[in-house]
Amino acid sequence: MPDLAGAVWPELPDRPLLVVPLGSVEQHGHHLPLTTDTAVATAVVAAADLGAALVAPALPYGASGEHEGFPGTVSLGTEALTAVLVEYGRSACRWAGRLLVVNGHGGNLDALRRAVPLLRTEGRDAAWFPCAVPDGDAHAGRTETALLLHVEPAAVRTDRAVAGVTTPVGELLPRLRAEGVRGVSPTGVLGDPAGATAAEGARLLGDLAARLTAAVAGWDVGGDGRLRG
Repeated sequence: MPDLAGAVWPELPDRPLLVVPLGSVEQHGHHLPLTTDTAVATAVVAAADLGAALVAPALPYGASGEHEGFPGTVSLGTEALTAVLVEYGRSACRWAGRLLVVNGHGGNLDALRRAVPLLRTEGRDAAWFPCAVPDGDAHAGRTETALLLHVEPAAVRTDRAVAGVTTPVGELLPRLRAEGVRGVSPTGVLGDPAGATAAEGARLLGDLAARLTAAVAGWDVGGDGRLRG
C-alpha cells in the first residue's frame, strides 16, 4: 500500500481511501511498551489487503485517562481527541475520497463514536474499525503480549511479565471508572500474559487483518461510524 509519509503530492491518487492507525501512549504492565496500541493498529493495517489505499502516519496519542495513575501515560482525553479526529477528517477529506481510522485502544471509542458520525453528517465518507480480539483479555495480558511478540519482539520484556487482575472487564467497569486501572490492578495488567507466543500473535494478527480486509471491501458503516465486518 502507498505510504503518505513518503509521498509527494503530485503522485497521490485521485480521491483515495486514507487509512489512519490510531493508538495511545499508556502503561502496558511491566513488560510491554507504552506504544503497544499504536504498534498493533499499525501492524493490522500493514497486514491487510487494502489495495491502493493510502496509509497515513499513525496518530499515537489517545484518551487514556484510566491509566494516568502510572508514569509514562500521556492522555489527550475524549474531548480533545474528538476535536482532533473531527478536524483531521475535515482536512483530509478535502482530497481523500474516504477516511478510515483503525483503532488500537479501547479508551478511544467514545471519541470515535462522536467524531466519525459528525463527519458523516457533514457529507464525509468516514468510518472507524476496532482492532478487537474476540474473547481476548483486556489489557497487557496474553492477547496483547502475543501480538507484540509477533510484531515487535525486541520490545517485549518477557522476563518482567507479571499477571494482573483476571476478572472479566465487564465486572470491573464500575471500579475502573471510579478508581482507574491502578486502583484495580497495581501491576497495570488486566489479564495474564503467561503462555503468550509469537505464533499465537501471528494468528491473531492474521485474523484481525482478514477482518479489516473484508470490512473495507464491504464498506458497511453503522450509525456509530464503525465499519462492520
